[in-house]
Amino acid sequence: MRTLITTAFISLDGVVEGPGGEPGYRNSGWTFKDIEFVPEAFEIKEREQQQSTAVLMGRVSYEAFSPVWPDMAEFAHYKTLPKYVVSTTLTDDKLVSNWGETTILRTLDDVAALKATDGGPIIVHGSAKLNQALSDAGLIDRYHLLVFPLLLGAGKRLFSATDKDTQKLKLIEHEVYSNSLQKQVFDIVR
Repeated sequence: MRTLITTAFISLDGVVEGPGGEPGYRNSGWTFKDIEFVPEAFEIKEREQQQSTAVLMGRVSYEAFSPVWPDMAEFAHYKTLPKYVVSTTLTDDKLVSNWGETTILRTLDDVAALKATDGGPIIVHGSAKLNQALSDAGLIDRYHLLVFPLLLGAGKRLFSATDKDTQKLKLIEHEVYSNSLQKQVFDIVR
């Protein structure tokens, strides 16, 4: 069974929308505004790339990342990994040709089947709506969160608002940096 890891830049009030400057969100680019850059806070991002054996994302995130990430040195390792996009509308002819193997999954059952295969960790980037569905379905095993000391108010949230049973988490790694950014790594307790 593979481990499904969600990684996110997240505001203190749970917003994950537009951290890198994606258009259409009022506070877009919030990870770069008024926060001093502290390189050690982003060590986990390099570690995620090296430990991941596949990348999973929703259609919207795929459409945002696929024109940019294949040519970025910061994401070079991801180019070599298989990518999986969960979408009911994306078609093979809309996949980019310069980002390696990409497979479209149509359902959460397809994601569960992928998790049941042999192999290492699968990392989920972006994909707020997908993350909520994965959480509701009990498919996420770990969260890698970089919590920014910001309250953004409106915006897409990482966590589902579904009325469900309590889900317990275990903090397995944490650190607070000089710029007040916090790294929090949680395992889902089953």
